[in-house]
Amino acid sequence: MTWLQRAWAAVLYAAPAALCLESALTGEGAVIHVAVSRDRGVLAEPPGVRIHHLTHLQERALWHVGPPRLRVEEAALDVACQAISEFDAIAVLADACQSRRTTAPRLLRALDARQRVRRRRWLRAVLVDLAEGTCSVLEHGYLNRVERAHGLPRAARQMRSTSSEGVTYRDAEYAQRLVVELDGLLFHNTASARNRDAERDLDAAVDGRTTVRLSYRQVFDRPCRTAAKIARVMRRHGISVNGRVCGPDCEFTRAELAA
Repeated sequence: MTWLQRAWAAVLYAAPAALCLESALTGEGAVIHVAVSRDRGVLAEPPGVRIHHLTHLQERALWHVGPPRLRVEEAALDVACQAISEFDAIAVLADACQSRRTTAPRLLRALDARQRVRRRRWLRAVLVDLAEGTCSVLEHGYLNRVERAHGLPRAARQMRSTSSEGVTYRDAEYAQRLVVELDGLLFHNTASARNRDAERDLDAAVDGRTTVRLSYRQVFDRPCRTAAKIARVMRRHGISVNGRVCGPDCEFTRAELAA
């Protein structure tokens, strides 16, 4: 059976029911997650099916789609709340927004409508960041681990730019002089994508802007060192930087800034 056939079979078996968790977001996975109303009795779970009892299921689900499923906002929040790591939670929320299936403001409204939510304050902060322009785990990591943690100037995010490659959006731009692009694997891991990136960087150079590209390791494995280097690049471009250390072992120092 295909995944879709298995999903339909699970929903019909537990009807009235709707796909939930990852099953409501992606058309794949070994386990089909199905939600039923909390007041339903216990149902035997067929192999490969997990049944979850939820409150307010009638309002939270899209019953007119096939198969019925939780609204994207509800499913994404459920998965994010259950995520083992913050990295995984951010990935779910960022993907839901980046795929244009929902928006950060809609996710915020869904979050605020819930009474009890694990790590609510942190999730709300992530969604506010997404609403302000961070579109991926890597961009969110740069904002919090590199820029904010070390007191770097605040970037303009997702700035619309016209180049020979058409209309594009810059991840982070400082004073129209420095562009920081966050190279996640999803959109930068093919020859054509790398070619487009190179053309955009050249166009930016023609306009007098320098482009710096950062990887996951630079943001998540060595954010302090990365912040120090970005600060030095900023200073060379005439951008005022004060900066601060983020902790006792931080590699971001005023001595490096003055180098």
